[in-house]
Amino acid sequence: MSNRYAARGVSSDKQEVHQAIRDFDKGLYPQAFCKILPDVLCGSPDHALIMHADTAGTKPILAYLYWKITGDLSVWKHIAQDALVMNLDDMACAGMTEGFIVSSTIARNKTLIPGSVLEALIQGTAELIKEWNALGLNIQHAGGETADVGDLVRTLDVGFTVMGRMQRNQVIEINPQAGDAVVSLASYGQTKYENQYNSGIGCNGLTSARHDLFNKSYLREYPETFDPLISSQYLYSGKLSLTDTEPSTGIDYGRLALSPTRTYLPILKELLPIFRPQIHGIIHLTGGAHTKVLKFLKGHKVVKNQMLPIPPLFRAIQRQSGTDWQEMYTVFNMGSRLELFMPPSVAEEFVAACRPFGLDATISGYVQASEKAEVVLETDFGTFSYTE
Repeated sequence: MSNRYAARGVSSDKQEVHQAIRDFDKGLYPQAFCKILPDVLCGSPDHALIMHADTAGTKPILAYLYWKITGDLSVWKHIAQDALVMNLDDMACAGMTEGFIVSSTIARNKTLIPGSVLEALIQGTAELIKEWNALGLNIQHAGGETADVGDLVRTLDVGFTVMGRMQRNQVIEINPQAGDAVVSLASYGQTKYENQYNSGIGCNGLTSARHDLFNKSYLREYPETFDPLISSQYLYSGKLSLTDTEPSTGIDYGRLALSPTRTYLPILKELLPIFRPQIHGIIHLTGGAHTKVLKFLKGHKVVKNQMLPIPPLFRAIQRQSGTDWQEMYTVFNMGSRLELFMPPSVAEEFVAACRPFGLDATISGYVQASEKAEVVLETDFGTFSYTE
């Protein structure tokens, strides 16, 4: 990780977190993407519980800026989606695709965040759940906590805790096999179940995206949107305004950076019953992006040499910041946010099955035996190697 990313007080690989939890029990299926627990609710040996908690990260700060400048409250529904998907799609990687109980935690600085924003968040959550339930996801909202903690939070923090119960024989562990194909699902574009273009940004790397894209006027006008302990050279160091239009999409950069994190649940819910036995792992390319799989590789190397195209927003971030391309692939998903490992004989079929959803997918690479865990990316900007 470069000094630039660390200097902003953030980490793409969360090494300190992993060190702190190194001795924790890893649950019933240590190679699952999420921790799987015994069914203590009903005592069934055939079932398991899964629970996950996550937030929208620093993306609410960008929503705050956009709302303050434009008055557009709709961005807060996007933030609710960001926080929900960071939980739901992690759980989907472990094989769970329906029957979720969700609870929200919203912490705000009441001086800056009025009731209208809370209402937009809460109503947006209810609307999302209704829309996703129409797709068969069966999500139940259990309420949550809303706290006014201005001494702790500079603007707003939005998170969810999600719980579910699943059959143990439905759990997917991550165990890539030599010879497997890597299938990558696009983070950009517009699927059949979305109502607008998605830039692909997701929830990761937003601290860098915000400061790399946008100009110093936000430093002066909105001091509540950054950590004052960070050197000013890393704060709002770009040249753009949130309302500047990105030429190829016709959408302003603020809206592109606030594209809600795409959920793949409607696709996985339909396809996993068909392909589950032949899937050797699903990775959500969130923290660590294309290096995420390193945590699960044992004696294998993942080579990606046919990746999906890089969407315009990521190119703009790199252009504004001059960030090395090798680092870009560790901070941002760069156009693909979900990848699956399966035999080549079924990979083409899986890719084809994604098309009716309006989703771009491709066989982006392969797995081979190796003495060390490694990810190799063969890109237009060079070949990059990552190890633990």
